[in-house]
Amino acid sequence: MSMQGFEGLRDIGGVVGVPGQEGVRPDAAPLRERKVDAQGRAYATGKRKNAIARVWVKPGNGTITINGRDQSVYFARPVLRMMLAQPFQLSDRVGQFDVICTVSGSGLSGQAGAVRHGISKALSDFEPGLRPIMRQAGFLTRDSRVVERKKYGRAKARRSFQFSKR
Repeated sequence: MSMQGFEGLRDIGGVVGVPGQEGVRPDAAPLRERKVDAQGRAYATGKRKNAIARVWVKPGNGTITINGRDQSVYFARPVLRMMLAQPFQLSDRVGQFDVICTVSGSGLSGQAGAVRHGISKALSDFEPGLRPIMRQAGFLTRDSRVVERKKYGRAKARRSFQFSKR
């Protein structure tokens, strides 16, 4: 082997990102732009099971409105309200943003997951620096599990009809 081949690779090291040489780092995340509408709000769609949440996030005092009602009225269970607060707690932004949300489909648990997904996406659009934190916590990943369809010849998706000997 000749050393010329290795010298040729050393010449392109700045482009690939060899340590100790200047150039583009391949492990550096691309900088994202801030996505805000004319009213200063960030919009995102969150999904979970069959629930779809349309979420608007804007600077405010921390009120969360879901389908025109307060979060404590719409989501009566504390666990569901805790799910909505997780993106704000993770990013140390508790009480800094107002959330207006419309959600439809599925049950309350799926709706809470959809709203959390939407809040996380909208926050990362409003402040692109929060995206790695949200991504690492798994809040930006859509939970794609949905109810399995019912099959013919079955009582439910997988359950057989009760066996009768006589």
